[in-house]
Amino acid sequence: MPAADEAREVRQEDAFDVATMATWLREHATDATGLAGTPEVRQFSGGASNLTYLLSYADRDLVLRRPPGGHKAKSAHDMRREFTIQQRLGGSFPYVPQMLAFCDDEAVIGSDFYVMQRLEGVIPHKEMPAGVDLSPGQARTLCRNVLDVLVELHQVDAEAAGLTELARGSGYVARQVKGWSDRYGKARTRNVASFGKVMTWLDANQPQDIRNCLIHNDFRLDNVVLDTADPTKVRGVLDWEMATVGDPLMDLGGSMAYWVQADDNLLFRMFRRQPSHLPGMLSRREIVHHYCERSGLSLSDEEWAFYEVFGLFRLAAIAQQIYYRYYNKQTTNPRFKNLYLAVNALEWRCRTLIRKAGR
Repeated sequence: MPAADEAREVRQEDAFDVATMATWLREHATDATGLAGTPEVRQFSGGASNLTYLLSYADRDLVLRRPPGGHKAKSAHDMRREFTIQQRLGGSFPYVPQMLAFCDDEAVIGSDFYVMQRLEGVIPHKEMPAGVDLSPGQARTLCRNVLDVLVELHQVDAEAAGLTELARGSGYVARQVKGWSDRYGKARTRNVASFGKVMTWLDANQPQDIRNCLIHNDFRLDNVVLDTADPTKVRGVLDWEMATVGDPLMDLGGSMAYWVQADDNLLFRMFRRQPSHLPGMLSRREIVHHYCERSGLSLSDEEWAFYEVFGLFRLAAIAQQIYYRYYNKQTTNPRFKNLYLAVNALEWRCRTLIRKAGR
């Protein structure tokens, strides 16, 4: 989990009754060891979707997750779903935190929430944490190790893990193109591009699913926990809000949308959220090659273009949904003030890639 010193005082609009929560947790946690008294509560500021809090007891640190306030997409911020995925996946994929309790009684803190064990380790945000310096060779090793964890996830047997209920059969790519197009349209504000040409291109050029498997759908460096002693090794994977059964190349495309290289233009470097710019980090092309090699796939640059454009468009829709809440004064978080600039930059990049694809 994020380091404790990355947590800050709880924002007033995100506060809840800590004593009531603590009482409920003692009565419902699968492991109530060390839960006496009322914890100190601080809020992690890194996330832009669900709200995440550090619960510090005398001898134990836990993490609480809950949805944000304001307008939300119908299928978004499902705490029970996120809790259940991690709870069931724990036996098949050794990178998920231990789940302790889920609550759907809004009388406790005003919304659904769940609590999990905090994973100790390093999380690479925009910059690596102070004191964690990677050589170019270590940065390269880190990239490969993180990608290998994604490959491992895509090999998990969803049925054996008890997660077949996430599967909706073939047509995942088509559902995603339509679904995110609809979401963007509903969240659009007057200061962002229409993405009309991009959505039309995605609809006309979508491939068939290559296969269906368990996917994370938000796989990024800042959603992994690294080993403190060796920060090239992965200890955990966080933020399973959008995990489902779907096409693994769509998962990779979504991941690459966040990958900002040192040679990208200034505007994209301004919105970088992970240390993908460090010397030694793999390029986007190298990442795709490594993933395909590990997964036994063959993919041309022309074929990859669809997944890259879709990933960027989906990121724009996610950012716009968040910005919509700020624009309509459903949140006052200043971090969201300029997200419309990122949305417009992503539209420009999508159209540039479409022109290069020549189809």
